[in-house]
Formats: sequence, C-alpha cells, structure tokens
Amino acid sequence: MSLTFDGTVLVPVADPDDGERTAAALAPYLSPSSTVLVVNVIEKAGGAPDKASVEQREEYAREIFERARGPLAERAGSVETAVLFGTDVVETIFEAAVDRNADAVVFEPREGRRFVELLTGDVARRLVKEARVPVVALPEDDG
Repeated sequence: MSLTFDGTVLVPVADPDDGERTAAALAPYLSPSSTVLVVNVIEKAGGAPDKASVEQREEYAREIFERARGPLAERAGSVETAVLFGTDVVETIFEAAVDRNADAVVFEPREGRRFVELLTGDVARRLVKEARVPVVALPEDDG
C-alpha cells in the first residue's frame, strides 16, 4: 500500500532537530500537489510569566522552519510556516488544522521516557485521542 499526501497537511514540530527529522520522514509521502504547513506552538503560560520572550521564541521558530524546509523543498508543491500561540498545545494544533482546512495532522513521535510523557501531557497520545482531523504518525526511520 502506498500513501501520498496530495492535499494540505499540518506538521507540528517542537525544535530544529524535530523539524528536520519530521520533514525528512514526511518527504517521501508528498507530491507536487501537497501543501505542507509546518507549525511551532509557543505555549503561553496562562497568566504566569513566560520562560522566554516572544521575540526569543519566534527566533527559535525561524530556526526550526529553516531546518524543516530543506527536506520538503523538492517534494512538496508548497511549504508554509506558522508560529501558533496557545495555552494548550494540542488544542492549538487542531484549531489551526480546522481553520486552515488541513486534510491531516502529520507528526513523527519523539522518543521519551514515560515519566517525562506523564509530566508533559504526552502530546503524541493526545493528538491521536483528541483528533478533530485525521492524524498520521509517521513510521520511525531505521536508516
């Protein structure tokens, strides 16, 4: 069975390495008609002071997007980026997917210890359990 994303996919990424890895894992499944929207969610503290300034986080997001564009450049019809702000990362991702009529949210699960996942709310698990659009977890690259 062959899977190809011909429409719009929203790809949440957390850091530059994640952006590059996820883009490389996604690239083989793209076609010239694919639109990839790479997003980085800046989690707002919801009343508490933020850990870093918005400017610092936006600069970090630009670095993420730069690294993600490389593997996608020759495979996707278009690559767009967006910095999203929200107090709930998963909710913010799905709101963006619905607002932008994305056909799917596509991500590569990151390795993590179960204890860390419990503390962070396990975004990957929530993406699947709370899906409002199709969600695709890319297979781990063994190469």
